[in-house]
Amino acid sequence: MTSRASGRPTAITSGATRGRNSGTAVTEQTHGTPGTPSAPPARFAVPGRIAVSEQVAAAWQTATLTEVRRETPYASTFRLAVPRWAGHLPGQHLMLRLTAEDGYVAQRHYSIASAPEDSGHIELTLDRVPDGEVSGWFHTVARPGDSIEVRGPLSGFFAWPGDRPALLLGAGSGIVPLMSMVRHHRARGLSVPLRMLVSARGPEELIYAGELGAETTAVFTRSAPAGVPVGRMSAAHVAPLLAERPPGGWEAYVCGSNGFAEHASRLLVAAGQPVDRIRIERFG
Repeated sequence: MTSRASGRPTAITSGATRGRNSGTAVTEQTHGTPGTPSAPPARFAVPGRIAVSEQVAAAWQTATLTEVRRETPYASTFRLAVPRWAGHLPGQHLMLRLTAEDGYVAQRHYSIASAPEDSGHIELTLDRVPDGEVSGWFHTVARPGDSIEVRGPLSGFFAWPGDRPALLLGAGSGIVPLMSMVRHHRARGLSVPLRMLVSARGPEELIYAGELGAETTAVFTRSAPAGVPVGRMSAAHVAPLLAERPPGGWEAYVCGSNGFAEHASRLLVAAGQPVDRIRIERFG
């Protein structure tokens, strides 16, 4: 944290900070109501865990902010140069640490938005959370040239190595780790199928809108372009994707708020997606 951030930030958010950056991944799932498909418990939605080097992940290293890009009125991407970054898999996250001049320390988990191919750099896309001490610092104080401490990559449960068909469902800033997968798919020119279904309140709040391609279907819940229906993600959006049936079947990745994770995973189960082929990352 640079000298512009004199003293500690004004508030500490009670949530954590993955993706939208207001919550760590939850490992428990509530039961569905009678007559509705149950959302798969997150503990069952972690097939094929990918080993993460604890030695590498435990070491703090200095990152330098090199660029800030506005994505939406509420979200920006922060590009960091990390010369000793050991690499990551799409879907992984890191821990970030800020230290104020008085010694106060704030740490948060953030999903990595960039592809592994972006060697020596990582990108984080952060919503500005009301009263969020870390997101607030990034959005109002941070400037290119500032130094930040990071460590990782962390967790393999939500990672996609690019070796199986991927069906991605996200809402709001839940798109962040999914976009790392999309970018990896493009950078490698992978032939394995990848589809993404993403929900936003309106076109102006769709993160990475200018970067999304034919693999992505956007659902708008409050406002939409002329001729595009407004409404919540539904079975009508999910069914055509499940109907594609690629060889080996889909590995589904769901990322968003608790409510969205419940809703989207139930849609997948109802459409026939095996429970043990759904990976969930949610923010509380």
